[in-house]
Amino acid sequence: MALSIRALNVWYGTAHALKDIDLDIPRNRITALIGPSGCGKSTLLRCLNRMNDLIPNARVEGQILFDGEDILGKDIDSVRLRRRIGMVFQRPNPFPKSIYENVAWGAKINGYRGDLDELVETSLRRAALWDEVKGKLRTSGLALSGGQQQRLCIARTLAVQPEVILMDEPCSALDPIATRSVEDLMDELKREYTIVIVTHNMQQARRASDLTVCMMLDDQASLAGHRTGIVAEANATDILFTNPRDPRTEAYITGRIG
Repeated sequence: MALSIRALNVWYGTAHALKDIDLDIPRNRITALIGPSGCGKSTLLRCLNRMNDLIPNARVEGQILFDGEDILGKDIDSVRLRRRIGMVFQRPNPFPKSIYENVAWGAKINGYRGDLDELVETSLRRAALWDEVKGKLRTSGLALSGGQQQRLCIARTLAVQPEVILMDEPCSALDPIATRSVEDLMDELKREYTIVIVTHNMQQARRASDLTVCMMLDDQASLAGHRTGIVAEANATDILFTNPRDPRTEAYITGRIG
């Protein structure tokens, strides 16, 4: 397994956001996190590279093992961790710099000593963008289309040479053609990387992922007026969508709740 999550609990102040999460994320596979809004999918994703450290009043308990090491330990360098576990956000967020500088920036600030030109080309090729931009590397990344900008952000993440890529609804701002390009890219990238994606798109989860995790709100917490996320079910994607074990999963994927 690439990541093993054990007894994970997250609070924002007094609000219990995630409760008793136990989950294994397989290496070189795409794992999709699905579930109703507010059930903690993005919170769980941010735990995987300690982005929650940046949120005031956030408190995280439990274990997240990455290559056998608990990344929640106090002696873990979170900056180094985020180089190994990169993130692509919901909306494309290229820097107001050239395409070349967008890709090279992270590597440069992390002290990369190799051939930057080669790194930029390799990263853009892996992001399936090189053929579209190779003649305009010095133009602004902001001039690209939405789908190209998202692939540029993926190339920027790849340039730091991570082992895991987290994607928080990476296609929600894209049209269907650009969405399919990103999905095809993810399928290529899983040969070298472990990918975890948050999506509200059931069709995307079914098309693109190998494992699907359905998250829900804890019933007891909801009765008390609180929103606390739990894992209702995790299984191979084809099994979860055709033969879900948990009735809440079936209700969500068939549109009866959510």
